[in-house]
Parts: sequence; C-alpha cells; structure tokens
Amino acid sequence: MNEEIAGLRLVRLRGPDGRIAVGVLDGDEVGVLEAEDMVATLQAGELPEPTERIALLDPELCTPADPWSLLAPVVAPETWAAGVTYERSREARVHESQAADVYDLVYGAERPELFLKDAAGRRTVGPGDPIAARADASWTVPEPELAVVLGDHQSPLAVTIGNDVSSRDIEGANPLYLPQAKIYAGACALGPALLVPLDWGVPFDIGLRILGAAGELVFEGRTSTAGMRRSIDELIEFLCRDNPVPPGTVLLTGTGIVPPDGVTLTGGQTVEIKISGIGTLLNPVAVPTTAVDRQEETLHA
Repeated sequence: MNEEIAGLRLVRLRGPDGRIAVGVLDGDEVGVLEAEDMVATLQAGELPEPTERIALLDPELCTPADPWSLLAPVVAPETWAAGVTYERSREARVHESQAADVYDLVYGAERPELFLKDAAGRRTVGPGDPIAARADASWTVPEPELAVVLGDHQSPLAVTIGNDVSSRDIEGANPLYLPQAKIYAGACALGPALLVPLDWGVPFDIGLRILGAAGELVFEGRTSTAGMRRSIDELIEFLCRDNPVPPGTVLLTGTGIVPPDGVTLTGGQTVEIKISGIGTLLNPVAVPTTAVDRQEETLHA
C-alpha cells in the first residue's frame, strides 16, 4: 500500500465570521490563505502566503480546530462519473443486471460509460455530512472512487476522494434507470482535501469501510487505481469531446470495490473512504428525508 503520495494538499474552510477560505495543509496545521475560490487559487500557479495558521485536530480527516469548520474541497459546477472501469465493477454490474451483456460490452468497448452525477453541488455533500439511500431503493451501496478536478483547457488540476452512492437494485432492473439510481439528494460526497500530486503516474490505494451504528465493521474492501482499465487522460478526453466542461468540474473515475449482495446502506451507518495521499472521507448515512433537508439548508446558507 502507498501510505503517502507526495504533493500539495488543500482544503476549504469556513471561518468564525462565516467567510470561506482556502487552506494549505502542513503537518498538523493549516495555513489559511486570503483566497476563497479553490480552482482559481490552484490555477494562479503560485500560492499567497498564509495570513494565519490554525491547528488540525485530525490530519487524516483534515478536521480543523474550533471555531473553523471543514467544507467540501470544491463546489463543482458539474460532477461526472465513469462506470465499469474496473473488472470488479464489471462483474458486479453483470451480476445485478437483467441486461448483463450491456456491461460486458461497455467494459470492452473503446468508448467508456460516462454520466452526469450532479450540477452546482445540489446533491453533493462534504466531509462529515450525511449521504443517503433513495427511499424507493432496497439495495444501496457506496462506491469509493478517485475523483479528478479539471482546470482550464480541460486538464487535470487535482484529485480528491469521491463517493458515488448508487442504488444497485434500480440500476440492475434496467440500465435506462441509471439516472434514478445515481442522482438524488445525498448521492455524492467529496473530500476531505484536494491533492496536487507531484507524479500523476503513481497509482492510488483506496480503502472502504462501512461501520454499523455501534461502530461494528459491516464491510471492508481495498483496491488500487492500478487496476483501472482506462487511464485518467482517456476518461477526460472522452468526457470533453464536443462537451463544454467548465473549470472546477469533477470526474469520478469508477470503483473497484463492490460490497456483497447482503450489504446495503441504512440510517445510522458510517462510510469511511481512505485514499493514499489525500486523507479519509467520513460520512454518516441518513434517512432520505434528512438528506433532502440538509441539502436544502446547504443551498440556502
């Protein structure tokens, strides 16, 4: 396992006066910058000097000391996702689907599966905020993924952790139900930090744990982006074909971890996703109405 991948780590914070600021992680501290726009800050090429430094209570979760709070690292104008990019994902889709040959064809095809997951962050939550299962779904799972943030000229700018929460029973009933299986309140989480890797060619180790209401282990799995059939550059190239993708767009690159049939997300559980070099994204699982209410509060904040 690659415990650490070298690079610059940044977070978005909300200060005691309500202002939003970009922070640079440095050991057990965060250097707060006089900057609010994460994408513009990275694209500027040179970071300003921090105006102050605050303590990190947990460098892995990127939890700042009070009265600061951690936000999603970017509010993406669009969030896209790629499917069936790992052999394990192909196997799971074939197993669950009544049109199994569709996923075999996609896995081996030149053109990848790409779909819009969210826009303007309306269905996306940050670290510590609740994700949810659809009220009309009976089988919902987290999908831990490396997420790429695109900059100007549709180039990769940074990476973060993404959770492409999915209703497997809905998608399995018919591939045309994919939007309903993938797009709803609390169906995506991003965080806790952005990483600008020094070497984009180094594979990322990904770990997933689902914990029960009492903290017991429900499921645990591991994978690596070394197992991806398609490269990040290939996925970006297909995404941007004849498609005006704005800077700050996030692309989820697919999952190589799929829990078994008997595991489904329910209220009170916690999903923990760790990616080497980035940190750990932790989200409780809420009932759907709670997720919708939380999303409304976020939109009107």
